[in-house]
Amino acid sequence: MKFMFSLFRFLFKSSPRQSAAAASQSSSYLLVPELAQMQQQLLAAFRMFPDFVSRTLPTQPSIGVFYLSQLVDDDVLLQALLQPLQQTDGSNTPERLAELLPSCELLPETDWETIQQYILHGWTYIHVQGHAIGVLANTAKIRERTLMKPENESQILGPQIAFTENLTTNIALIHQYLRDPDLCEISMKLGKKTQTEIRLLFISNRADAEIVKYIHDKLQALELAAVIDTTILVQWLEDSPSSFFPQAVTTERLDRAIFPLLEGKIVIAVDGSPHVMISPSTFLDFFKSIEDYYARWIIGLFLRGLRIIAIGISFYATAIYVAALTFHYEIIPQAVLVPLAQSRSRVPFPPLVEALMLETIIQLLSEAGARLPTKVGQTMGIVGGIVIGQAAVQAGFTSNILIIIVALSALSSFTTPILSMAFTIRIIRFPIIISAGLLGLFGMVFSTTLLVIHLLRLTSAGHPYFYPPYDIKEKNKRDGILRIPFPMAPKRSVFADMGGMPRKGSPDIDE
Repeated sequence: MKFMFSLFRFLFKSSPRQSAAAASQSSSYLLVPELAQMQQQLLAAFRMFPDFVSRTLPTQPSIGVFYLSQLVDDDVLLQALLQPLQQTDGSNTPERLAELLPSCELLPETDWETIQQYILHGWTYIHVQGHAIGVLANTAKIRERTLMKPENESQILGPQIAFTENLTTNIALIHQYLRDPDLCEISMKLGKKTQTEIRLLFISNRADAEIVKYIHDKLQALELAAVIDTTILVQWLEDSPSSFFPQAVTTERLDRAIFPLLEGKIVIAVDGSPHVMISPSTFLDFFKSIEDYYARWIIGLFLRGLRIIAIGISFYATAIYVAALTFHYEIIPQAVLVPLAQSRSRVPFPPLVEALMLETIIQLLSEAGARLPTKVGQTMGIVGGIVIGQAAVQAGFTSNILIIIVALSALSSFTTPILSMAFTIRIIRFPIIISAGLLGLFGMVFSTTLLVIHLLRLTSAGHPYFYPPYDIKEKNKRDGILRIPFPMAPKRSVFADMGGMPRKGSPDIDE
């Protein structure tokens, strides 16, 4: 009985309460003219930060400088702030300091939270004795890695530049490659704890104002505690977050972000993330590679068609094997029937269990290879696949024909340029295989019908997700399934604001 009571108290114990005095301690500070009182308040507010620095400069009137040493650039702090402040005369006022020092600006709002947020972002707060409003100086140290090649979206042709974790650098890269005065930016901050800066980029004379307003309003309506990465923000902005399919393309490539802007789409960049989000996106956008447009049209047509075929192979190759061996022996060619029967003669499992077991092993090898260090992961994927496959055939757990089919399905899923869609394809294979094992070809047709209906119901930023396979009002309205020559391609994307301009005949570059 005592044990049950202790267990009940452990499971249903109340959360610790915070006293009202402690809860209001951080918000009870006021901006006052006296430097000594402001110094005490700042030291109390940042008492949990060992690197918080409070300095008083021996000037007339006295000037207090407050900053976090780990976040500021020491050279900028010394050369652009401390030395000029010590050389000023006795007529120092916040307005005069903001005019004399190029890195300084007046405090935009007269509340304590503003000072705290700026200091936490690496700025320095300057308080002049006798003035209630201080000055802020941008002394933040920029920490970022150098520009590198894309790691997850590598290709041979095109610019070999990837985004970094610094928002300013990413925006500068976009402006460097897209020198258009109509390129607009909307800045906002999300996350009550992180105060992450978000940028919406679009070309004003191309982007549809309704799409821009739709995305902007959806961002404004979000009430998040933190925004860490673009891939997390995408899941909050999706029209159908419960769907398996990603509804917005995320990319680390610069050129993949430039092309959608020219189409009239919106690019969303998040500070601290090396990926940007492109919206709206369609189902076929996840199977397009920018390299299709760099290569000649016949090569791009072949590669894009190869990826479309790979979707079907990845979805249905293993499922057809299971359905044929379970219900439909008559569809197996006679020349294949004998070696197939010989390879399965020692297998003790039904085709459905055999296929699911081997698909699971392939997924385990893929996941292990991705999580291990690069060289070890490559060795693990190759050697592990060969050893496990050969051992499984010799032990009689699976047939060698199914190993070939499962390996082909796995290779087909890896041809998808966007990693999020590749993961989705790997997951969708399993319910199709199960339906084929339970109902045969009828189960495959039924599961495919449900899949297509689901895709038809999805939207991306309010636009049809399964476009252009349906809702085609004009022939060659959009460069979608086929990669056609540029002179024959539509000159204006369907996502762009027409503004009375015809789709053909203008020099605009379509996707």
